[in-house]
Amino acid sequence: MRIVSGIRPSGELTIANYLGAIKQFLSFQKDNTNECFYFIADLHALTTPYNPQEFPKIILDTLALYLAFGLDPQKSTIFLQSKISEHSELNWLLSTITPVGQLSRMTQYKEKIKEGNPSNAGLLFYPILMASDILLYKGELVPIGEDQKQHLELTQDLAAKFNNKFGETFPIPKPFFLGKNYSRIKSLLNPNKKMAKSNPNEAILILDKPDNITEKIKKAVTDSGLEIKFDLNSKPAISNLLTIYSGFADKSIEELEKEFQNKSYREFKESLAQLLIDKLIPIQKRYQELIKDPENLISILEKGSLLAQKTAHQILLEVKQKMGLEL
Repeated sequence: MRIVSGIRPSGELTIANYLGAIKQFLSFQKDNTNECFYFIADLHALTTPYNPQEFPKIILDTLALYLAFGLDPQKSTIFLQSKISEHSELNWLLSTITPVGQLSRMTQYKEKIKEGNPSNAGLLFYPILMASDILLYKGELVPIGEDQKQHLELTQDLAAKFNNKFGETFPIPKPFFLGKNYSRIKSLLNPNKKMAKSNPNEAILILDKPDNITEKIKKAVTDSGLEIKFDLNSKPAISNLLTIYSGFADKSIEELEKEFQNKSYREFKESLAQLLIDKLIPIQKRYQELIKDPENLISILEKGSLLAQKTAHQILLEVKQKMGLEL
């Protein structure tokens, strides 16, 4: 199975990023029958405001964190999107068969505009570039969050439309919804909000120090009553903490409910904080080792990009031949 997924470089990651995405990437990598293409989606990041001076460091930081968790360039093809011009070229070719109305109806596009992002053509064309990223490698399975569902549906539509118009070329990619419950990790201070690094007091960052982790978990909101039980309706806050515990301990919610049946919220929080510290310290140490050697990180991206480009070049050539662009 060919797996394709882009990793948007956006600075420091949270535990929600790990549980919702990275953990699943690692599971795909372990299966030798899978062919994994994971890329740093730097072109996508240009659609919203960013600092050009800081951007190269953010790219390397993102790569170092993913490598620290165990993403292996010997087992997965890890590359930089902008190093491969075929992404942009296929983006243009697919744009010629994409209805503008379908793009303007995208929920995420509307939300980005509401958040105050510039209404630029890049943001509008974002889903076509995402389709190009997937189809350029003939991706068969695409790990996505719920917020990317519409984008993948457009990818499926474009693959089918291209096949009907120009001849069978692309497999219709299937979604793999990331994280299941883990894709819905909430803020520590408001269980109705998504956990986000933009609110560091409400999130556990991967690089948080042990004291910070302990303090944040200590201040995390809980629910009325004393029972440590999973119930999204009556106990959304404690359910969120149980989900986090489950993801890092690899234990079911039911196991945790039994384990903490006669324990207090304080005892549960202390145990959760220690679990997170124990799990994150090795990742942090490995990250610090990796980030000290930027030349090695750049080399990993360059080698991975060369490998990916071989596949991208062949598939784009096939696309252009079928569209009548090769004499």
